[in-house]
This record gives sequence, C-alpha cells and structure tokens, in this order.
Amino acid sequence: MAIIFLAGHGVNDADGVYYYLPQDVDIKRLKRTAVIFTEIRNTLIALPGKALFFIDTCHAGNVLGTGLRSIRSDTTAVVNELSSADNGVIVFAAATGRQYAQESSDWGNGAFTKAILEGLGGRADFNKSGRITHKMLDLYLSERVKSLTEGAQSPVTIVPNGVPDFPLVLGTRQGTSK
Repeated sequence: MAIIFLAGHGVNDADGVYYYLPQDVDIKRLKRTAVIFTEIRNTLIALPGKALFFIDTCHAGNVLGTGLRSIRSDTTAVVNELSSADNGVIVFAAATGRQYAQESSDWGNGAFTKAILEGLGGRADFNKSGRITHKMLDLYLSERVKSLTEGAQSPVTIVPNGVPDFPLVLGTRQGTSK
C-alpha cells in the first residue's frame, strides 16, 4: 500500500489545470516552479497495489492574495479524476472545492492534517479493535474536521466503486491526544 500526503496550497491555471504549489513557487511561472497535477496523477496510478492520496490544500489563489483573475482553486476535478475506477486511488481531500482548508497555530498544522494524525494514531478505532480501516478514518476525518472548524470545512473522501474496506493500521489503541 502506498500513502501519499501533500499539504500546502494548490491552484488551477487559466486552462483549469491544477498545480500543487511548493514553498518557493513563483505564481507567474507556474509551469516552471509548481508541480502539475498530471505528474502527481501519473505517479499515483503507476503505483502497484492500493494507493491512498491525502491532499490538504485550499483556495491558494485567494489565500496568497495574488489578485490574479485567471487562477481559481477547485480540487473537485482533480479528486474525481484520481478516484475513477480505472485509477483505483482512494482520495482524502481536506475540503470541498469551494472551501478553504483551515489552519491554526494551536493545532500546529491544518485541521485536516491534525485529524489524520489523531485518526491514524488510534482515535479512528471506534470499536477499539486495534485496527483502523479507510472507512473508519473517513468517518473520523469528517466529524473531527467539522468540529475543529466549527463547520467551515468538510473533508471529502472518494473511493472507487468496488474497493472494499481494508485496514490501514493494525495493533493500535485508542489515542488520547487532544
């Protein structure tokens, strides 16, 4: 199983192509300084076995305050393409395509990342069986992120048709972190 996690900012260019923005991005030179979605997609679908893709990005064009009209951020198309039955990637997205991914210095990162760490650390083990499945994590992320952000952020999980629930973590105990 492969688990890929990206946190940061993402935007779509004028043609609707999604780019993940590294720390040193030059927004005026996206093709040279950002990571185009096709590279991420091609990497994920080429992985053998199961793949989970966690993406914690928000409306970076607005957050960066660039004022560039041509940049809009909507991860919906990206999520749908990755999670098609042909690609077989389970996608955990931090928010809907129209929402900001919330952050707080109190959390030490974004709400989605905080919830992932808590969930995989044991809090998503609702029946205290010592295992956490992708469906259990999905439920935990959905409820925890909504709670942390007072309903301002709703994670989205897309699972391709025909993919059964399977364990992500075995041998955990219910976590106690806040």
